[in-house]
Amino acid sequence: METATKKWNWAEQRAKPAFLALEDGTVLRGCSVGAPMDAFGEVVFNTGMTGYQEILSDPSYSGQFVTMTNPEMGNTGTNLDDMESRQMFANGFIMHAMNVPSNWRSQESLTDALVRRGIPAIAGVDTRALTTRLREKGTLKGFLSVSGKLSEEVAVTQARAWRGLDGQDYAARVTCETPYVWDTDGKRTCTWGITAACPAEDMRIVAYDFGIKWNILRGMKRHGMGVTVVPAKTTAAEVMALKPDGVFLSNGPADPAAVTYAITAARELIGKVPVMGICLGHQLLGLAMGGRTYRLKFGHHGCNHPVQELANGKVEITSQNHNFAVDPASLDNSVVEVTHVNLNDGTVEGIRHRKEPVLAVQYHPEGGPGPHDPYYLFGRFRELIQSA
Repeated sequence: METATKKWNWAEQRAKPAFLALEDGTVLRGCSVGAPMDAFGEVVFNTGMTGYQEILSDPSYSGQFVTMTNPEMGNTGTNLDDMESRQMFANGFIMHAMNVPSNWRSQESLTDALVRRGIPAIAGVDTRALTTRLREKGTLKGFLSVSGKLSEEVAVTQARAWRGLDGQDYAARVTCETPYVWDTDGKRTCTWGITAACPAEDMRIVAYDFGIKWNILRGMKRHGMGVTVVPAKTTAAEVMALKPDGVFLSNGPADPAAVTYAITAARELIGKVPVMGICLGHQLLGLAMGGRTYRLKFGHHGCNHPVQELANGKVEITSQNHNFAVDPASLDNSVVEVTHVNLNDGTVEGIRHRKEPVLAVQYHPEGGPGPHDPYYLFGRFRELIQSA
């Protein structure tokens, strides 16, 4: 394994110039530290200090370039246990400095992992300046050039012409192809650091894969739930034919309003079976219950977002990754109750149906990466099913 004393070979990297062109005409120059290919992406920033591997393998980042506000990346390398899905889904990775790994769990350097999985990346960027620009102007479309085939002017034009993520259904791109039962032998759930045996399964959950993360599946299994994962376009009738005790709507990428088949399925499931949704699933349930969604200026991406539960005043620090939110003014207060709010900007972070067993949160209770404050929500899903 490479040691902490080894220095990154900047002379070698400078021989691989790259640049990021934004739709507003901004060009940020650096060097290529990932796969040697150009790409389009929606540029967002993530405030997490750690967890870059979980971020890159979160399917919710499909279509996006992730800018890390923490300047040092690559320190812990990558390993198989920290993958949150079957591959890395981010369109590209933007950082200030790439380091060689120095960690006992490292199996592969971040650069090697990016190259092997076909993810372009750029280092040497002033990520503070880029983050400030995104906060001021909002999320921007970008073109990441590492091939040297396009001029900066042409790349800016390409970024402007890219269709972006509004109105786009990316859930269908990242979902599984066929249904599967999660972790029948327990090896994926009880990964390193988890020594306690999982409880016996006494509930059967059907989980929609709109871009589901493995730590979500681990969370349910550790709460005694056996989980069958189904593709995004599975109908409500097909789900009910599996006779589930509960249905879970997962996280996922892009615009929730474009995932019309999932909104229909969610609407048909309400009242027939207990339902929980997170992230995209939260937005889909909001739409299914008559609400609207809208785009946030620069989204919520990171592991340090404060959320308050209104019923008891409790504040939890949460992991989040989304660009859209549910409009509280669009919800029928006699049907839907807002249960949680974001303390940074007041946006809706949780809802529940007043009459049916339905709950949803905008953030990620599995904490992969991130804090485990909201992990109790898997237990609350159990209680919802039991009470129903």
